[in-house]
Amino acid sequence: MTKTDTLLTNAIVLTMDENFHIFEPGAVAIQNDHIKAVGSQSELLSLYEANQIVDCQGKIVMPGLINAHTHVPMALMRGLADDLRLDVWLMGYMMPVEREFVSPEFVHLGTLLSCIELIRSGVTCFADMYYFEEDVAKATAEAGLRAICAQSVLKFPSPDAQYFEESLSSAREYIQRWKGHPLIIPSVAPHAPDTCTEEILRLCSALAVEFDVPLLTHLAETAQEEENSRQEHGMPVIPYVKKQNLFDAKVTAAHCVHVDEGEILTLLHHKVGVAHNPSSNLKLASGFAPVSAMIDAGLNVGIGTDGPASNNDLDMFEEMRLASFIAKAVTYDPTVIPAQTTLTMATIMGAKALHIDHITGSLEPDKRADLIILDISPLHNTPRFRRENHGLYAQIVYAAKSTDVTDVMVNGQWLMRDRQLTTINEAELLKQAENYARIIDTFLIQREQSVLSKLVAIGGATETESFEIQAKARVLDTSPILTAISSPELEILHHRHYHEYDTYFSFENSEQEYLRYREDEYIDEKGQVSNIRYRLTLLGPAREDHFPSDVLLSRSRFIAPATHSLRFYREYFKPSGETFIEKDRLRWRIIFKGTEFYINLDQVTEPDMGYFVEVKSRTWSKRDAEHKAEMGTQLLQFLGASLDKTVTQDYIEIISPKN
Repeated sequence: MTKTDTLLTNAIVLTMDENFHIFEPGAVAIQNDHIKAVGSQSELLSLYEANQIVDCQGKIVMPGLINAHTHVPMALMRGLADDLRLDVWLMGYMMPVEREFVSPEFVHLGTLLSCIELIRSGVTCFADMYYFEEDVAKATAEAGLRAICAQSVLKFPSPDAQYFEESLSSAREYIQRWKGHPLIIPSVAPHAPDTCTEEILRLCSALAVEFDVPLLTHLAETAQEEENSRQEHGMPVIPYVKKQNLFDAKVTAAHCVHVDEGEILTLLHHKVGVAHNPSSNLKLASGFAPVSAMIDAGLNVGIGTDGPASNNDLDMFEEMRLASFIAKAVTYDPTVIPAQTTLTMATIMGAKALHIDHITGSLEPDKRADLIILDISPLHNTPRFRRENHGLYAQIVYAAKSTDVTDVMVNGQWLMRDRQLTTINEAELLKQAENYARIIDTFLIQREQSVLSKLVAIGGATETESFEIQAKARVLDTSPILTAISSPELEILHHRHYHEYDTYFSFENSEQEYLRYREDEYIDEKGQVSNIRYRLTLLGPAREDHFPSDVLLSRSRFIAPATHSLRFYREYFKPSGETFIEKDRLRWRIIFKGTEFYINLDQVTEPDMGYFVEVKSRTWSKRDAEHKAEMGTQLLQFLGASLDKTVTQDYIEIISPKN
């Protein structure tokens, strides 16, 4: 007889191999980290003697589940912000908190917390993409799980890199250090097409090809992403990333909700694996991925939970059930994605989608010993009908729960025995998690009290302040102003023509602040729109001081590029009111008597307020402010404006004065 380390006996063995062999009673022989043999109990007992024989008591022995897409450190942000659109959730809450708190220690703790949940719910392998991914890898190896751990790369500053070159360099060094590890496959993850540049997509693909490792990314998750891609690149997401050579690598694409038949064939041609995330797509209202069409076409589709902050759990049994039910509902066909197919997606097909089916995903000789033991005797899974073996798949997918998992083995090592963890101290980790929750709560509570804090939190705000001299007057006739501007007494540095659409947000808890969302259209000499700029401006206190002739000294505004939609800012800032103003603006930058000013000639068309002329100049001292206030008055007079028609309010304050 052949000697082996461990022999699992008295089991219902679901192999999930190509022919879906089931052995009852069955046995599995394990040697070191791999499977030695799988078959009937009588056959294996006649061939092998083992140091450890485990009586499985009639339970199911099957491959461990594979979570094809997640962000495990985000266990520390579970429940942080819910019931929001994806862009508001991600840009307004997740990323600001990540910039503030994510560190190697944060990532290590969050990963271990997730590993507990994954082990308890029968997962033996997962695919992760996050920051400080080497620390994710360390914690995962410490817990004993198998994983593809991919270092995220994106165009924005991130918790572990100010520039994408740093992330890419870290990814290279990390891959070099970890390639060949028995549990961890190091990888790279360009976050998504809309958070990466073309250069990032190409460089990440080249890196993955160079080291022959998988590449993880998000593709076609939302309808808005698709629309943005069409507007910015003239094509949908899938052909766009193909053009950037992304598919040269072994890609696993999370979501793929908004793909058509042609794009599915493109993914198939390039052997792209897909990670379907039913709970996340439902919760964030991203849509329904055409999973049935993908599988019918021959794509390898795995199942993922997404991160614990967007699901909010890591329960693959729940994901399997949803994956099957949603596919049936959206196709109006109860026969699509049957239970056997669903379990395949969560095991061997998931391994294929991650390009690691040579290692794991089924119980076959020479594959790694990654398996779970599942008890189907509880009331919610009783009775069992035995007339056909397919009933077992339905029991697992439609009736079993994660709490039915009793034992978990990865790489030949037990991570859970009789529902007791063997590698992680759960109680201590839970205490540390609660400490983080208190700190993050305090940060968000303080942030919510200030519009400026919320503006700074989403990034890009210019936080430095100066002061600004403003003098403005109503105008009945613009011709004297245009004549004065063209006189030799003014030196024109440059001239611009804009059409401006302003949406002002007002807030109940602030009598002095407005947040303005501006769409600036640059009008060229032919009267055509040559460029469009979007900006956010926080208008602070209207008056710091005043001078003769109602020249106003005010703080200059905090300005940030408006990189998101008006709808995003509306949902993120939650204003109590909105006011819309439209105007046509001619702007000159000029020198008047040795002092630099801007002259704005505005026609306010919505609401119809007529014409205004405005002079402005930046200042940094009171003496300079006094000088420029006097010069501003002289400039207004030179332009032909009447000083008895000067106004001190911004347009929004003229329309909607705050008491």
